[in-house]
Amino acid sequence: MMSETLVFDKVVVFQAKEEEFGIPIQYVVSIEKMQPLTSIPNMPYYMNGVTTVRGDVTPILDANQILYKTKSEITEQSRMIIVKTDTLSFGIIVDDAKEIIDIPAESVQQVGLLVSDASSYLVGVANLENRLLSLLDPTKLLSTLAEMDDVKKQLQ
Repeated sequence: MMSETLVFDKVVVFQAKEEEFGIPIQYVVSIEKMQPLTSIPNMPYYMNGVTTVRGDVTPILDANQILYKTKSEITEQSRMIIVKTDTLSFGIIVDDAKEIIDIPAESVQQVGLLVSDASSYLVGVANLENRLLSLLDPTKLLSTLAEMDDVKKQLQ
């Protein structure tokens, strides 16, 4: 059940809780400091609100809520990674946006058997020197989040 394989040659590394994750650079528009968010009634639990990024109203999702079901604690290191997929631009609040790194293709291992349908956005693990990096597919992430279609409709 493997769809097209994402290329993880360069990723933005971010931290959520104690773990490091990578998003392919081709999806990342920018990395922003935290800014005030506007709440919208009846938002999904993982959506902290919306904000304006480059003139567009952008939904802001909480990485810790999605990955660990706990609300992010906003600190000086907290960042919003602005991501653009074919269907939606959105921001992800992360504990820290650490770096942009090259990922050697041979270091990426598929995790198909280790993930459930609910976490099918985890598409691989980069086995790097002294660290493991979980690799996220932002398009699959959106498709696994309940109520995200409703959010897309409201923002169109």
